[in-house]
Amino acid sequence: MKNYRVIGLMSGTSLDGLDIICVRFSYRNTWKYQIEYSTTYSYSDEWIQKLKNAPQLNEEQIRLLDLEYGILLGEMINHFTQENKIIKTELDLISSHGHTIFHQPERGITLQIGDGQSISNLTKINVINNFRAVDVSLGGQGAPLVPIGDQLLFSEYTYCLNLGGIANISIKEKNEIKAGDIAFANMVSNDLAKKKNLMYDIDGHLAESGRISVPLLNELNKLPYFDKPFPKSLATEGYVNWFKPVLEKYDLPVEDKLHTVGNHLCIQIKRAIKEIESPILITGGGSFNSFWIKNLSNLGLNIKIPDRELVEYKEALIFALLGVLKKENLINVLSSVTGSSSDTSSGDMFNPNS
Repeated sequence: MKNYRVIGLMSGTSLDGLDIICVRFSYRNTWKYQIEYSTTYSYSDEWIQKLKNAPQLNEEQIRLLDLEYGILLGEMINHFTQENKIIKTELDLISSHGHTIFHQPERGITLQIGDGQSISNLTKINVINNFRAVDVSLGGQGAPLVPIGDQLLFSEYTYCLNLGGIANISIKEKNEIKAGDIAFANMVSNDLAKKKNLMYDIDGHLAESGRISVPLLNELNKLPYFDKPFPKSLATEGYVNWFKPVLEKYDLPVEDKLHTVGNHLCIQIKRAIKEIESPILITGGGSFNSFWIKNLSNLGLNIKIPDRELVEYKEALIFALLGVLKKENLINVLSSVTGSSSDTSSGDMFNPNS
């Protein structure tokens, strides 16, 4: 049996902080995992603004931010290991998603910052990051990357739905995995909640109190992206460039926009589910939005929400696994999911400088 002890890092589009876990993996015919420690470190207001404004920076400024963010990640990891009394020499590697600044696969561009060498030097641990770039260079979407983890760790589910900043899904069809980004989720909900001086719509209460706007709902549902087949992917650029402008055309209370956007999200999720009787594993922060979950149930979907730790840290868990797969030179990005010309074992590896 092979065993690995890994730190996994995930920073999502909703900017709610850095998810960090320490997890043990074992392999004997199938992969097993055990999460030992997990936490989320919130970003300071300064870092939230830095990450938000990053797409407007020039090349030199982005490189400096990449280094600075890598140092921040290294410091957070050091704090995490000290806090949980983790002996660093017992760790095999750190596997970091980084934070996405650009994701425009149609132009061959994807960039996740968080300099791997800086992380490795600060922590004295081997690091693997930059999991998307090779796939994009081969004509793929570079996303989603989670489906390989869904296949290896959660094979009992036909559907695995993540409700993060963006809602994405893995679908097991016959002997193939299909996947893609469905719609904007917490990204739009959090953005609207800020108009009420809230970080997010707590338990979906604002959305629950609103009314549906049929014209807005229809216009959102008719946006071209939602008729595209998988594989397809979303990023912050899409939200800013073509989704948010539709919302801003309508002079409606925030509650009504949240209510309508929630209905739009659930409709798009239902469209992706062909076998509604099959169980759907739902994770991500949106799992706590009772308005969304109630709507999905009302649409007849067989939803399954696991324990809170898996809900919150499933993506960090799977990125930890992606690092292990890369370390063993095993496939960790599926072309059936991303649309690239071939499966790959992706990621850049860094060793600490002494």
